[in-house]
Amino acid sequence: MNNYMHNILIFLLLTVIIYLSYSLFIKLNYSEKNEIDIRTTKKISEIIQVEILNGCGVSGVADRFTDYLRGNGVDVVKTGNYIKFDVDETIVIDRIGNKANALHVAEILKMKEGNAITQINNDYFVDVTIIIGRDYFKQSPIKKD
Repeated sequence: MNNYMHNILIFLLLTVIIYLSYSLFIKLNYSEKNEIDIRTTKKISEIIQVEILNGCGVSGVADRFTDYLRGNGVDVVKTGNYIKFDVDETIVIDRIGNKANALHVAEILKMKEGNAITQINNDYFVDVTIIIGRDYFKQSPIKKD
């Protein structure tokens, strides 16, 4: 009976080792694929789908950004509130690995290029997310030229 338990334990440990090795292999290959996509995709998409989130807490700001971006040919598909209202600077987030889209949206808003970042998330169905910060009054939709 003791040999039987040792064999079961060895089998279970081998199963765990094989599973962990497979998981590591998949993780490493997936990361390399994303890095390649980011480096090779540099064209602005014909249609850029954008989500706008209010991170400053000022009522109506997301609507003004939506109207402005739609007037400039950007497809705003969702607006809402960010998880908190203490975001200092407005940021543009690339969600699909094509930072050219985020940079294009930042350019439309006349934002600093440094405020466009990449955070790939396959759970999102948008190309770009904009989180409006407390500096909203400096952005094109609000600023009077």
